[in-house]
Amino acid sequence: MKVFNKSPFLIADISLNLFDFANQENISLMESAIFLIDEAKSCGVDGVLFQSYTSENLISQDSAAFDELYIESQNDYFDSLKKYDKLTVDEYRQLSEYCREIGVVFLSTPNDFESVDYLNEFMDIYNISSSDLTNLPFIKHVAGKNKPILLSTGGATIVEIKQAVKAIEDVSTSDVVIMHSVLSFPTKYEDANLLMIKDLAEYFPEYEIGYSDHTMPDKNMMVLTTAFNYGATVLEKHFTFDKKMDSLDSSYAMDGDDVINFKRNILFLSKINGRRNKQPLICESLTRKEIRKSIVADMNIKSGEIIDESHITFKRPGIGISPSDIDDVIGKKANQDIPKDTVIKFDMLEN
Repeated sequence: MKVFNKSPFLIADISLNLFDFANQENISLMESAIFLIDEAKSCGVDGVLFQSYTSENLISQDSAAFDELYIESQNDYFDSLKKYDKLTVDEYRQLSEYCREIGVVFLSTPNDFESVDYLNEFMDIYNISSSDLTNLPFIKHVAGKNKPILLSTGGATIVEIKQAVKAIEDVSTSDVVIMHSVLSFPTKYEDANLLMIKDLAEYFPEYEIGYSDHTMPDKNMMVLTTAFNYGATVLEKHFTFDKKMDSLDSSYAMDGDDVINFKRNILFLSKINGRRNKQPLICESLTRKEIRKSIVADMNIKSGEIIDESHITFKRPGIGISPSDIDDVIGKKANQDIPKDTVIKFDMLEN
């Protein structure tokens, strides 16, 4: 079954841009959140995504553990994420209620057990970050809420994805969308590897496949459009109001114009995709008769004459007997004179 009732389902990841937009415009976080939700809704987005966590629950205080990652200061890393750790549970609840009022799906990615629990009260679908793909105890805790799950797979092997899916299946019967993702920000176009969407579909035929896009928005939105064309039914991308804003996410976030371009592509795809089953179309009916061929007299055939292959040829238009029915003509007796180049019809032949 599908998690959402439409395809594609487009999710705007507001997360970090929420805070930087608030700082830029000198407004409150809630004012910024409402503004960005409204902007996303107005251009046709189906869902909005936030991030829920506390930095203390997210990052180890063991600075030595970060040495091999070449992070200059673990404290700086902690502080950089701490500044985005500001919304309260009640504020997330208010945002969820607001989204429900205006017809947008509210999503927030929990990054710790505590946020999993409080989001359960007012969120219908969970998003599991790529960072937790191998965190099987955490995955089982999320799956224990028995709600649909979007499972991000950035940096993952097929074996790791199978283990994560099994962890969900062990405790839940809810639907899962397996999201192709690349852990590179921004992702270079040559690293998008959209064919992995088809690979995931082959490995997990019983599940929906989606795509979380971290590439720079190209002017024609071909990355997201191609992902959909390859079978991704749920699409997620960072969203901003101002691409020039000084923000970690703005460089690879889409804006309202990008969403409109993408929606235009989807409408065009819907128009040209048409029906799946191969069959003649109404628009082909006249041309089909015009360019197909009929059995035609290649010489004057006299009444009573037995027709053989030397009497006939095949020419346009296709309004007579089809060449595929030649066995119903050969050996039959003409019941009238048939001049050369006449399209032969069954009423010219004896039964």
